[in-house]
Amino acid sequence: MNDHHIKLFESVNVRSHWDTAQEKWYFSVVDVVQVLTDSSIPKRYWSDLRRKLEKESGQPYEEIVRLKMSSADGKSRETDTADVQTLLRLIQSIPSPKAEPFKLWLAKVGYERMQEIADPAQSLDRARENWQKLGRSEKWIQQRMTGQETRNKLTDYWQTHGVEKSDEFALLTNIIHQEWAGVSVKEHKALKTLDKTNSTQNLRDHMSEAELIFTALAELSTRQIAVKQVAQGLQENAKAGVAGGRVAKRAKDDLEQQTGQAVVTSSNFLPPVKTVAGLPLRFPRQNNRVKATKTKKV
Repeated sequence: MNDHHIKLFESVNVRSHWDTAQEKWYFSVVDVVQVLTDSSIPKRYWSDLRRKLEKESGQPYEEIVRLKMSSADGKSRETDTADVQTLLRLIQSIPSPKAEPFKLWLAKVGYERMQEIADPAQSLDRARENWQKLGRSEKWIQQRMTGQETRNKLTDYWQTHGVEKSDEFALLTNIIHQEWAGVSVKEHKALKTLDKTNSTQNLRDHMSEAELIFTALAELSTRQIAVKQVAQGLQENAKAGVAGGRVAKRAKDDLEQQTGQAVVTSSNFLPPVKTVAGLPLRFPRQNNRVKATKTKKV
């Protein structure tokens, strides 16, 4: 079994992949470059660095492994990854004050994985600790973790009932989301002004407690309906997704009518823009203000 994870280095997401057969970590090179350089275009930085390394060695940089990882649009795409040994060599070619702290972090991640294999409960404890470091409330953390468990059960069902391709997973996820939220995953990210080119800005990590709850309700309902109907393949599971999404939509619409407040909002957890003498150092797409969408009365 191969596991995909999001690891945190100084509150920055780094996509990672644990290969059980080889018992080693692989990390997204682009994410590591972004961490070390703070580059606004880490893909270009890595592309230039790779060409430089290949020119110096006179041969292709074969240590890079292409693995599918979640991208900014929620789809799984092939990504340049490297194991710890390869990353340590790459880091030597990237001038950064974060190089030494990052090396220590890599060692810590490896040690923690060994602990989690011996005691799986430590993985959940560590996830909770990461959310706490990011300032999330206990209620939010509990809902995020519960929602992820619900999501995993749904994807497990899909995998054993004729849904195997990553783009099919993304399509079904979007069908459910569109049905309950009234917007697609892409539109929801845009509403929250999340950077579509930044694969580490996961939509669910920026959802409110209510958004997480209704996402989980939609996915729970979808799985239970699919089980009841013994849905098989993409088309049948898509129909179950529509039905499950509508269950959550009805509950959402009822809550909005009772409270007069929209569930789907532009609220996010992006950090504030850093400035020097009143001028922004970066221009991330963000919006920490809550901007409610209009509710529709039934």
